[in-house]
Amino acid sequence: MRKINTVEIENKIYEMALRAGVNLTPSCIEALNFACEVESGEAARFALETLVDNSVIAHEENMPVCQDTGIAVVILEIGQGVFLEGKSLTAAVNDGVRRAYSDGYFRKSVCDPITRENTGDNTPAVIHTEIVDGENIKITFMPKGFGSENMSKLYMLKPAQGVEGIINCIVETVKLAGSRPCPPVYVGVGIGGTFDTCAYLAKKALSRDIGTANPRKEIAEIECEALSRINKLKIGCQGFHGDTTALGVSCEYAPTHIAGLPVAVNIQCHCVRCEKEVL
Repeated sequence: MRKINTVEIENKIYEMALRAGVNLTPSCIEALNFACEVESGEAARFALETLVDNSVIAHEENMPVCQDTGIAVVILEIGQGVFLEGKSLTAAVNDGVRRAYSDGYFRKSVCDPITRENTGDNTPAVIHTEIVDGENIKITFMPKGFGSENMSKLYMLKPAQGVEGIINCIVETVKLAGSRPCPPVYVGVGIGGTFDTCAYLAKKALSRDIGTANPRKEIAEIECEALSRINKLKIGCQGFHGDTTALGVSCEYAPTHIAGLPVAVNIQCHCVRCEKEVL
């Protein structure tokens, strides 16, 4: 049994949030640079180069890489050998977010869904927890902007629609979104489970490095085919009809009921921000 005071989690969230707000992930930067190299359209290539330049300036000047500094999404994979002490886990996460968004001068974007009154400190965070083996806590922090989140969709397919139906849902979601989610996008997909779990899987898929393949062959094939069809749409960077509409497609899956085939498609804009740490 390993004891961890939740203040450690608060401080780690604080550090991760400050980094995430001003930095794209290394895999995102690599994907954008590659897209620049292969882009055949002049306008789309100019837009891609601008995105890369923006990421460099944000990092060097320690400034937000996007004006939408997002809602804080936190995934905690907690080892069952961990004993948490101190303030509540939820309070610790929110305190870390609150401090970071204040000290980093990040935009506070969280509000009441009915009154639209801003909470003033970008809390509460969206917190997902999993109990796993071991005596460590893996923390994933993602600031999720809503220009892309608004373009996401959840489908409840018939089982007979199968793999082709899954791919069609992924491509349709990106096609309907068009230029609104600031492409090139990163597409997270959840397959199976229930109405709610497949949505979580889609979100978790966005925490993977762009370009990594699901270890299961059939799922990796869906990722590859969906990405190919999406880029044939020629929406391109910022809608300039370029060659790269999506930087990547990542799918996660779970067993589901014999009567259903849930599919969630979570769209992330080109501004992929994600930090991971292990306590």
